[in-house]
Amino acid sequence: MPNGYNGKILHVNLSDSTWTIEEPTELWYRKFMGGSAFGSYYLLKHVKPGTDPLSPDNVLVLAASVVTGHPLSGFNRYTAAAKSPLTGCFGESEAAGYFGPELKFAGFDAIVIFGKAPKPVYLYIKDGQVEFKDAAKLWGLDNWETLQGIQGELGDKKVRAVSIGPAGEKLVRFACITTDVEHFNGRTGMGAVMGSKNLKAVAVRGTGTLNVADSGKLQEVLTWQRQYLKDSALAVFMAGSGTPGVVKSLNAAGILPTRNFSEGVFEGAAKLSWDAYKEEIFKSKGSCWMCMVACKRRVVSDDSNYPLDAHWGGPEYEALGSLGSQVSNDNLKAVARGNQLCNLLGLDVISAGNMVAFTMECFEKGILSAADTGGREIRWGDADGMLWLIEQMASRQGLGDILAEGMRGAAQKIGRGSEAYAFHIKGNDLPMHDGRGKTGLALGYALSSTGADHAENPHDPVFQGEGYRFLAPLGLLEPVKPLETDAAKVRFFYLGQKAWGMNNLLGLCNFASVPIHGMTFDKLVDAVQAITGWNTSLYEIVKATDRSLVMARMFNIREGVGPQEDRVIWRWHEAFSSGPLKGQKIDEQQFKDAVKLYYQMSGWDEQGKPLPAKLIELNLEFLLN
Repeated sequence: MPNGYNGKILHVNLSDSTWTIEEPTELWYRKFMGGSAFGSYYLLKHVKPGTDPLSPDNVLVLAASVVTGHPLSGFNRYTAAAKSPLTGCFGESEAAGYFGPELKFAGFDAIVIFGKAPKPVYLYIKDGQVEFKDAAKLWGLDNWETLQGIQGELGDKKVRAVSIGPAGEKLVRFACITTDVEHFNGRTGMGAVMGSKNLKAVAVRGTGTLNVADSGKLQEVLTWQRQYLKDSALAVFMAGSGTPGVVKSLNAAGILPTRNFSEGVFEGAAKLSWDAYKEEIFKSKGSCWMCMVACKRRVVSDDSNYPLDAHWGGPEYEALGSLGSQVSNDNLKAVARGNQLCNLLGLDVISAGNMVAFTMECFEKGILSAADTGGREIRWGDADGMLWLIEQMASRQGLGDILAEGMRGAAQKIGRGSEAYAFHIKGNDLPMHDGRGKTGLALGYALSSTGADHAENPHDPVFQGEGYRFLAPLGLLEPVKPLETDAAKVRFFYLGQKAWGMNNLLGLCNFASVPIHGMTFDKLVDAVQAITGWNTSLYEIVKATDRSLVMARMFNIREGVGPQEDRVIWRWHEAFSSGPLKGQKIDEQQFKDAVKLYYQMSGWDEQGKPLPAKLIELNLEFLLN
């Protein structure tokens, strides 16, 4: 039996309720390793160009990696990948929690799901066996009710399940996949893909174990990591406040997205900060499988207007931004309630908040009126209007039916000049980080195959001053200047992208792994060697990461996505009018030049297509034709 992984990929055909097991070679596993690369490989292999993302011909991949499920903090994430119904591009989203390790313990490294079930089903996978279970009683339920129903039917509270809520069933294009109501494959609409397949959930239970090549060496890495996490200032910060702790600093820096990216400072930021959070709604900390950081936050409130249940997740920074500053709302309980509604109904909270912000700006500009909502005006700061819109989108009612098409689709349907305020990149709306203050991140948004995604790219401010040393092993030899868009910034992004891509490849949490939180590059290599027995190196892992990035790019090229999509929003080419960064903008021509330079560094042609020599270098000859 292999070390670290099972050597088995489960293939499920929902159309005829059959399943088979693929057993790839060790060479295949070493070539692709897991996560995002598994996803892009199977999509390139099985999804024909031009496929409707919501048709049975789309393929959904749930993928762990060769190191998932081993007892190191952060080694617990898995990837969901499919052609995105939101962008029409390569769709990918990672989630933590317990599902990835449980899938490995159940005997599989990934699941590749084909077809469409004739009626609602859920999959039950236990110790190498698969059952197709009737989900008629679960259809229409929220994610909490679904989890309770599955665990009750199976008589096992230890079952881990990924599921969709009503939003996924209604094919909302930014519906997410939910794991245990606290962890989410949020971006790119993977929940809508599940809904299109009549797949309510995938429940997994595993009692198996994973072989380790060198348990003594792995224990040494584990001991080292535990101490490192205790000493690392960034890891200690994340353990103390979680992501809510960054609200105050981003606002002070002038890069807290406010009122649909029109400003970078929110006057109500203090009411959304960790201090307020801790005092008003904080209940307890939550964690993921075998993780010491415990960055999750659980919240409670008996406020009848904004009830909160600790089982339904607490808002992280992205929710505080998207449902808070982005819509000019400083009502923390309303933000937390909106976040829990998204969790229960199965909406990506980033997209949901952005859709509300877009709607509010359209009202402010006179593009939308009460006639479009059945009599309700929705203006900046309308917390109850925000909650109402979330439910309207999830149920596809009224204006919510149009907004459920996502930023690009909704603006096309509304028209009237609304397109100018529908901010997205490749169809994917933007997370809560303003690129005018993080130009390397802006490059990441523009060049990511999934569109704007904060979790796939390095964030410039961390690498100022001595912070650049975090990336020194990959070749970053000087501090980063967050506001510059020059050749040095392109080099920073080109190198930093490898680190974040590495985490998506191996299923590692950004808050407990390389480069800035809970792992160094040399210790990561030691861990991979100890787990798999491979005589691997940082170079090989970077090459596998490159392979993953290039395959995703090739998928998009096949779908007709060209260099015109490698851009940022027009608002970032306009200067901040106030705040600490007053006057700061991204120069449009400099940015275009930076994108071209990245193409050259990557071995791509002028149209952003990887050259044949690059494909051959990465052992991707199957993509030459």
